[in-house]
Amino acid sequence: MFDYIQLFKDRHLFNQCTNEKELNELLNKKKITFYIGFDATADALHAGSLVQLRAIKTLIKHGHKAIVLLGGGTTKIGDPSGKDSARKILTYDEIQNNIDNFKRIFEHYFRDHKESITFINNDDWLSNLNYIELLRDVGSHLSINRMLTFESVKERLKREQSLSFLEFNYMVLQSYDFLHLNLHHQCDLQIGGSDQWGNIVNGVDLIKRHSSNETFGLTTPLITLASGTKMGKTESGAIWLDKKLLSTYDYWQFWRNVDDKDLTKFLKIFTEISLDEIEKRKNDNINDLKILLANHATSMLHGKEEAKKCYDQAKKIFSDKSSDDGLPKIKVKKNEMKNKNLSDLIISAKLETSKSEIKRLIKNNGIKVNNIKIEEDSPISQINLNEKNYLKLSIGKKKHFKIEFN
Repeated sequence: MFDYIQLFKDRHLFNQCTNEKELNELLNKKKITFYIGFDATADALHAGSLVQLRAIKTLIKHGHKAIVLLGGGTTKIGDPSGKDSARKILTYDEIQNNIDNFKRIFEHYFRDHKESITFINNDDWLSNLNYIELLRDVGSHLSINRMLTFESVKERLKREQSLSFLEFNYMVLQSYDFLHLNLHHQCDLQIGGSDQWGNIVNGVDLIKRHSSNETFGLTTPLITLASGTKMGKTESGAIWLDKKLLSTYDYWQFWRNVDDKDLTKFLKIFTEISLDEIEKRKNDNINDLKILLANHATSMLHGKEEAKKCYDQAKKIFSDKSSDDGLPKIKVKKNEMKNKNLSDLIISAKLETSKSEIKRLIKNNGIKVNNIKIEEDSPISQINLNEKNYLKLSIGKKKHFKIEFN
């Protein structure tokens, strides 16, 4: 018998499960349908969502079917899980725009497994619910006492932070989603992030009480970087999965520059390289392994051709011989830089936050302009721009930018 649960654990995709043994038996007994929900609270997804996408791929590669539930209905309320305050209420047009963007990202990420993915919007049934019927048919099976024990609720109450009746109903609707998908799509498993555990358990209990069907819940862990930052967010901003918001090259560079402590774990989570291969290569040159991670992670999202372009571009940049095509672009207004120094430009572009740090970098030969080391914080007027009014700025060994003046 294939051990799915152990695979999830080995890949760092497992946090907890309602019944490990029985779920493993079910996954071996038949090809099941499972679902993961994504509320459309932003216009794009960031790398933190990759854990759920990897969980989906792990199961569909073994023949199981996935429902990607786009939360057009639940987004109208807002999930309180892990939040200190209520989410911003979005307009229906904003929600639909976000859903369209999500679907585009998902369809590209799962481009090789389209037949295994079904996209469903929970607004199709939630917006048509009769409130009195919902109270009778669903509310009678849900315990307020138990809901109050969920961490997402306890934390808000403990801190005396407002938890609106609107938000409190979110877990009712998520439970109803699972019930609906179980009854109409034979969905046996819900997967979600660790902060969704209470909502998922609620759904499993509701289905059991309502129809006596046996269903399961599994959560993935919250992934943090070695720095303690949440996966998908860095000091310089979010690692978006949409190249309209983050260039493919910047995405590649994020993986290329992960902390050494994160490398092996990230190879297991964010690539499809076999665990045996990762184990065999654990003593390889660390930079070669980081390039391997960057190439695989970028290929999975943006395609092999795009990943190769990023790798080739990085090689050219580090050789200091290349053109500057493909570098992340930062546009600045030339008149605002009049009588300013290079340090002012760097801070204005939000590449560093303090002049003392820039001074330290210059002293240690850590800043280059057009591949030439800068020896002092010179006025921008003394820096030669090319005929197209841009310069190449390098900060340290890993950060390279094309600064365009307009």
